Amino acid sequence: MEFRNSVIIVLFLMLASPFGLMANDHEESHADKANHEEVEALEMSEADVKAAKRKEYIQHHLQDDHDFTIWGAKGIGFPLPVILWDDGLHLFSSSKFHHGETVAESKGNFYALNHGKIYRTDAEGTITYDEHHHATNVKPLDFSITKNVFTIMMVGLLIFLVFARFAKSYKNNLVPSKGGKFLEPLVLFVRDEIAIPNIGEKHYKKYMSYLLTVFFFIWFLNLAGMVPLGIGVTNNIAVTFGLALITFIITQFTSKKAYWGHIFWMPGVPTPMKIILAPIELLGVIIKPFALMIRLYANMTAGHIVLMSLIGLLYVFTNWFAKGAFLGLTLFLSIIELLVAFLQAYIFTMLTALYFGGAVAEHDDH
Repeated sequence: MEFRNSVIIVLFLMLASPFGLMANDHEESHADKANHEEVEALEMSEADVKAAKRKEYIQHHLQDDHDFTIWGAKGIGFPLPVILWDDGLHLFSSSKFHHGETVAESKGNFYALNHGKIYRTDAEGTITYDEHHHATNVKPLDFSITKNVFTIMMVGLLIFLVFARFAKSYKNNLVPSKGGKFLEPLVLFVRDEIAIPNIGEKHYKKYMSYLLTVFFFIWFLNLAGMVPLGIGVTNNIAVTFGLALITFIITQFTSKKAYWGHIFWMPGVPTPMKIILAPIELLGVIIKPFALMIRLYANMTAGHIVLMSLIGLLYVFTNWFAKGAFLGLTLFLSIIELLVAFLQAYIFTMLTALYFGGAVAEHDDH
């Protein structure tokens, strides 16, 4: 079972990583932000400028980027590889963009960051816009390893190594050793409290590898979002879309004939009602993964925004009593957020198992 888990993890990363590449679609480059703030700062009060900077920091924590920045918008960190296809393969380091302030040159072509997207430009970095203020420059195919994709790969590798070691602990006896004693109850929890009750004892085994992978994958990503490194993978709707899409594909391709029969031609229902209910049932098939996507994305995003907003308030109030109160509230909510990180992984896995159970359910229509 553990070997199958490892294979599923690799496939999971191959499918999930490309969706992470879409994560920077609405992100502003650091240079654009700086110029925008410089103009607004002339018209805003000092308090408004501080508020704008807090908002920028929160957005930076939530958004994807071509650099892995550990502290602040331009603080300690390291660049990531930029991979473009523009009349040939272009591979270079994101450090050439210098946080969006400079133009990167590759094989005679020039590229610039604009709202987080990479566009082909000239040596001066000229970006042209249409009447809706959308960039009209050529946008090459972007396969870059962004911050979110890098985190996905690292978490996937971590899970692979942890469970490979966990599997080895069972070689000599049936009692796990060291870290396996912590992981075994969680694996049994997924099996006994999620898989068997929702799928059934007859079919649950073929889904266990995926259920274990998605549970630990989401949980570890949620925990990674709790550290002050600007990592917010599960609060990126492109990533949650990728996760929900994998669940949707597995559900449809492993479903039984009775599953589709109860969608398009429900037994025991008058024919006119079957014609009316069939489109509604089919719509429900699409809504289920959509609900998975939104639930995980919305809950994790809301939690991060609340925590980052409270941290920002620590720099607003000069009264030490107020600072202490907000610090205590932040610590308390951080503990609650740790529970939410586990809870969201559990809910996603449970609903996934519920969809699998509906796909393989055996009906007695008579």
